[in-house]
Amino acid sequence: MKFIKILTRIDRRVVYLILALAVVLPLIFPKAEKVTAMRPVEKLYEAIDTVQEEKGLILDVCYSPQIKAECEPMAIAILRHAFKNRTKVLIISLYVQMIGLAQRAVTQITEEFNSVATSRADSIIYGRDYVFLGWQPPPIIPMLGMGESITAVYPVDYYGNQTDTLEILQDIKNYNNIGILVTLSGSRIPISWVAYAQNRFGVQVGVGCTAVSAADFYPYFQTGQFSGLISPSSESSATT
Repeated sequence: MKFIKILTRIDRRVVYLILALAVVLPLIFPKAEKVTAMRPVEKLYEAIDTVQEEKGLILDVCYSPQIKAECEPMAIAILRHAFKNRTKVLIISLYVQMIGLAQRAVTQITEEFNSVATSRADSIIYGRDYVFLGWQPPPIIPMLGMGESITAVYPVDYYGNQTDTLEILQDIKNYNNIGILVTLSGSRIPISWVAYAQNRFGVQVGVGCTAVSAADFYPYFQTGQFSGLISPSSESSATT
C-alpha cells in the first residue's frame, strides 16, 4: 500500500517523460530482432522443399477479405518459396469471394520475380510454371475430382484457356502428380482437405490459418495429418 501511495504522488509530467522515452528511444536506436520460425512452420517449408521436380503444389487461397491481413502474407511467402524452388504451382479458390485475393497475391510475386529475370528460363511463365484454375463450385467437386483428373474438374482456367493445352498440366494430371496441397483459410476447410484429399488419395496437406484457428488445427499437425502449419502466433516467416 505504501508503494502505491508513492506512485500516486509522482508528478504526471515524469510519467509522460518516461512514456515519451520508451517510444522515442527505440526509434533513435533501433535494434533488429531475430525472427525464429517455430517447428510447424519449418515443417511446411521442408515439405515444399521435398516436392519432386515432376510434381506440383496446389495452393488453395481460401481466406476472406476480413482475414486478409493474417493470411495474405502466408500466400505471398508460399508462392515466393515455391517459385524460388522452381516448383510448379496450381492456384485455386474454393469460393468465388477469394478469387480477387488469389489473383492479387500471384500477380505480386510473378511481377517480383520477372522484374529481375534475365531470360525466359529465369522468368515465371503462366502455363509453364503456374496456372490459376480459379473457382469450381461446390468445394467437394474439386476436392474429390482432382483425384481423378484436374483438367476434367477445370476444363478451362480462370482466364478461359483450355487447361489440357497448358504445358504445366501435360504432366500434372491428378493428385498422383501433386507433392503437397497448401490451404490458407480461416474456416474448417483444411479439415475437409484431410478428409477428401489426404485420407482418400494420400496427398500431403499443409495449412495456413488465423491465430484463433491454430488451437483447433494443432492436433492435426501433431498426428501428422497436416505436414506443416502456419499461423500468426507461430511467427510465420513472411520475410522468406
